[in-house]
Amino acid sequence: MKMEYKVTTKNEMDTIEIAQNFESEKFPNMIICLDGELGSGKTVFTKGIANALGVKESITSPTFTIIKEYDGELPLYHMDVYRLNGSVEGTGIEEYFHKGGVVVIEWADMIHDILPEERLDIKFKVVGENSRVLILKPHGKKYEELCEAVL
Repeated sequence: MKMEYKVTTKNEMDTIEIAQNFESEKFPNMIICLDGELGSGKTVFTKGIANALGVKESITSPTFTIIKEYDGELPLYHMDVYRLNGSVEGTGIEEYFHKGGVVVIEWADMIHDILPEERLDIKFKVVGENSRVLILKPHGKKYEELCEAVL
């Protein structure tokens, strides 16, 4: 039975705080997979990670570029794979899983087949105008320990 954690956020600040907590336990090649409808907080979560990593640039969803790289304490690789329609050929996405950075993938369900076995899945559910329920599923011991440490 896979563990699952649920966190309710009341606003964007809550979402950012949770992301910053995850960043505080970061490790190289950390993979965080985000799923949820448009506007559910995926990019907001990524902003929280970026802020905590010390990334100076503003974070926007890399819808058209697919992958954006940011310099921080660890590099941040922010991906939005929505437009790939599941076809990752020629994108080099898999290479990023081993580049020693923190990888955040929006719409990760769409590339489920190539995702590393060990990762953290976070599903965002809109439950109110600003409220969200985040369902976290760790895959692998490292990610279970990460959830235990942060939540």
